[in-house]
Amino acid sequence: MDETWWSRLAQPSLHAWGEEKKPLKLHGKAVAKDDPDPKALSCYGVWFPHEERMLLRFVNGRPVSSVTTEFLSWVCERLKEYGKTAWLLPWDNASWHISQHVKGWIKNHNRRVKAQGGVRIVVCSLPTKSPWLNPIEPKWLHGKRAILEPDRVLSAREVKERVCDHYGCDSLEPLSQYVS
Repeated sequence: MDETWWSRLAQPSLHAWGEEKKPLKLHGKAVAKDDPDPKALSCYGVWFPHEERMLLRFVNGRPVSSVTTEFLSWVCERLKEYGKTAWLLPWDNASWHISQHVKGWIKNHNRRVKAQGGVRIVVCSLPTKSPWLNPIEPKWLHGKRAILEPDRVLSAREVKERVCDHYGCDSLEPLSQYVS
C-alpha cells in the first residue's frame, strides 16, 4: 500500500532521442486562474502482485491519518470479501503511517479482528529512504507514464478516469479529509 500524487502539470521522467546538437526542450504547463480543479490529486492504492490487481481510492485533500485509517478499513472489508484473514502491509515512514492515530487504530482493529473475525493487519516497516522495496512504486511510475498527455492539461475528472482505466479499477467516491 502507498499513496501517490497524480499531477495535472508535471511530466514523469521519460527518455527520448533527439537530433544531434538540437536538444529536446520541455515546455512547462500552467492552469488558468479560474480552473477549479486542484493541480494534483492524491490517491491511495494497494497492489496485489499475485493477482495483478490494484485497489484505488482518490482523496479530497491530502493523505492524513484519518484518511489513512478510513482507507485501511475499506481495504480490510474488500479483503474479507475475497476470503483473506491477514494483510501483510509493507509500509514506508510517511508521517501519516507512523502517527499515533494510525498505530492506535491498527492495534484496536487487530483486537476487534481477534475477537470478532475479519482481516488482521501486519505492518512491515520499510527502511528509511528505500521506496524501491515497496512493490507498488513501479506500478505508480508506469501508471503516470501511461496517462501522460503532453499537449494539454487534463481535468481532474480525466486524470481519475485514465488512472482507473489503466489499473482496471472502479471509479469510487473519493475519501474525504475531515477536520476535527
